[in-house]
Amino acid sequence: MNYKETTDWLFSQLPMFHRVGKAAYKADLDNTLALDRYFGQPHRNFLSIHIAGTNGKGSVSSMLAAIFQAAGFKTGLYTSPHLVDYRERIRVNGEMIPKKEVVGFVEQHRAILEELTPSFFEMSVAMAFDYFSRQDVRIAIVEAGLGGRLDSTNIIDPMISVVTNIGFDHMDLLGNTLQKIAGEKAGIIKPGIPVVVGDKNRDTRRVFEETATRLGSPLYFANDFFQVPWSVVTPEGRQYFQTMRGRKLVYPELWSDQLGMVQRKNLPVVLEVIELLKLKEWDITDDHIYRALSAVRSLTGFRGRWEVISENPRTIVDTGHNVDGIRQVVYQLENTRFREPHIVYGAVNDKEIDKILQVLPKNARYYFTQASIPRALDVKMLAAKAAFYGLNGTIHNTVPEAVAAARKSAGMDDLVLVTGSTYLVGEAL
Repeated sequence: MNYKETTDWLFSQLPMFHRVGKAAYKADLDNTLALDRYFGQPHRNFLSIHIAGTNGKGSVSSMLAAIFQAAGFKTGLYTSPHLVDYRERIRVNGEMIPKKEVVGFVEQHRAILEELTPSFFEMSVAMAFDYFSRQDVRIAIVEAGLGGRLDSTNIIDPMISVVTNIGFDHMDLLGNTLQKIAGEKAGIIKPGIPVVVGDKNRDTRRVFEETATRLGSPLYFANDFFQVPWSVVTPEGRQYFQTMRGRKLVYPELWSDQLGMVQRKNLPVVLEVIELLKLKEWDITDDHIYRALSAVRSLTGFRGRWEVISENPRTIVDTGHNVDGIRQVVYQLENTRFREPHIVYGAVNDKEIDKILQVLPKNARYYFTQASIPRALDVKMLAAKAAFYGLNGTIHNTVPEAVAAARKSAGMDDLVLVTGSTYLVGEAL
């Protein structure tokens, strides 16, 4: 098989949550553990940091990976989902797993895959851990896919566990209260292993405190140690952060190539993780942090978070897809200068679409569309719901058609924003 034939087989043979949703979710670790035994427990051959959370996982994972790379450590990075190419999920020092490795993995191990019929995610985790082990990475940054307790990544024994924040998403699988969702995310906490939590929410704080106490795991709420009260984005594509430790300014003139204002929330998590690693005598300096954060995209390939993809008119993509994520997108939109907003919007069918539509601005021109996946919300249904909330626009059958229509209608001083779904952004790139 060639690479396309291999990925076509993977997509067609294995249940893929990000395409079909709940039907692909497996509420146990049986297949993951069976695959781990088959491959000789490769995750035991490298150190790791495990990252869960409703939003911000990809940003925190990529910033940490960039710092380790800048410090000279061979670094694996596992994230999901991908935007354009499946290989984006598995990287070593920022380089995607080669196509021949994906093909070889499937050809060599097809018998066990057909025997166990693992989910797409279970198979991907096995491929990642096997590849990281054979590449002899020093450390791997591992992003949980969904939840934490029963996520396929939750077989590792990390140096540090991280939960970025808790919000409403995947409630049919994780629970319909913040406390229940937090309980699932807290499932990545391991006995005696430090845990860093980014969001000190009164509704979920007790969940983490009780879990950490029961397991004897030191608990650190990142905002108790670092705060980023404001930031500014320059025309040159830099976001400068005012980074505080209490009343003391730290990391003066720290900037990143990641332009989303939500990074104000993610940066304290990253810095607290690094502080804990320094206590473990990891040789990471301030210079490594400065160099890494200024080049997250080039070091790790991280894309899709308030990313400017073209000018005249300025066109931005953002993978915000749940209520909290869209709220952050709208906040940044309100703090950006332009004449008129043109929003290309689509969603998947298991999101709280009514709540999201109430957050979106009414003064924008909308171009409703749907990604080419079974899980996408029908565009006509979306447009009808949007009209009920005062959001009016045109209907487009494909994402490229919607983006082209928005760019054609927009003036040079307008802004085109593509958001609502990771898959939507992937098809816009």
